[in-house]
Amino acid sequence: MTPSGLYLKIPLVFCFLRLTAAFPHSCKDDAYPHGNICCRNCPAGQRVVSHCSTAGGESVCEECQDGTFTEHDNGLKQCFKCAQCRSDQAVVRRCSHTQETECQCTAGMFCSPDEACEVCRRCSSCAPDEETVRNCTSTTNTECKKNAPKSDPDSEKAAWIVPLVVMAAALIIAGIIIAMWRRRRAKESQSSAPDGLKAGQLFSVSSSDGRSNGDRPLLEEESFPKLVPNNGDDSLRKCFQFFDELDFAFHSRFFRHLDVSDNDIKSKEHLHEDKIYVLLNIWLEMKGRDASLNDLLRALLDLNQRRTAENIKDKALQYGHYTCQSLEGNN
Repeated sequence: MTPSGLYLKIPLVFCFLRLTAAFPHSCKDDAYPHGNICCRNCPAGQRVVSHCSTAGGESVCEECQDGTFTEHDNGLKQCFKCAQCRSDQAVVRRCSHTQETECQCTAGMFCSPDEACEVCRRCSSCAPDEETVRNCTSTTNTECKKNAPKSDPDSEKAAWIVPLVVMAAALIIAGIIIAMWRRRRAKESQSSAPDGLKAGQLFSVSSSDGRSNGDRPLLEEESFPKLVPNNGDDSLRKCFQFFDELDFAFHSRFFRHLDVSDNDIKSKEHLHEDKIYVLLNIWLEMKGRDASLNDLLRALLDLNQRRTAENIKDKALQYGHYTCQSLEGNN
């Protein structure tokens, strides 16, 4: 080889070596690329503060701050921010420097892991003619199956006849007693009523919405008690299931009365059974700390749905979610 040919090849070899150094082979599992070298990973729960300066060297690492984490060995400059569980979820595992927050639906609620869990849904209840195959969990709904038919339907019909006859007889007797009592009270009222007041007027007074108050005395005025939660917001959420008995025709009027937007109401029409629960959660998020079961019951009273309000109030007290505020506490 001539000297001139050798001189031409030396620059080419030098350029090849520089290119090789600029593009190193892929790093091993315990290292990450930085520039043209590989640095050792920081352990889980830490992040890189400054990179290494020599190939295979160790970077300067720092533990993640509270509220952040890294689950694996890494070469990250920033830790990941911990997630926050929603209001309809409970914390299963709190976030640490090496683990993300783990959440699951609260008791009585579920969310299938096969679909995006935007909101937990209320567990279904089996019908009277069904039996429970599997109880509801945080990730599966209740499973039910139809009860097996009775082997002797004639005997089943006969078993219903006797209670029905007894109930009918009891209702007839009760009706007779009530009629006699009313007749007696009417006579007493007629003899003691002021001039110009007809018998029965003291006990048949129409309310402002046109419905009769029955045998309620003229001066009697029913007041609706104020309820006090036994367990804060959790008591309120557990009472959402009782609003299923609200007449379907009043759904939109009820939530408009609570200042829930028409867009939110119309967007939840397809949910059917879960519609009320989802809209109540929207209302709860909107009201925040000011949300109160008393506001929901007052909305029902404003819409002349007193019986529904009474039933929900009774269930809230029966299940121990609320207690009635004493008269002294109202003054």
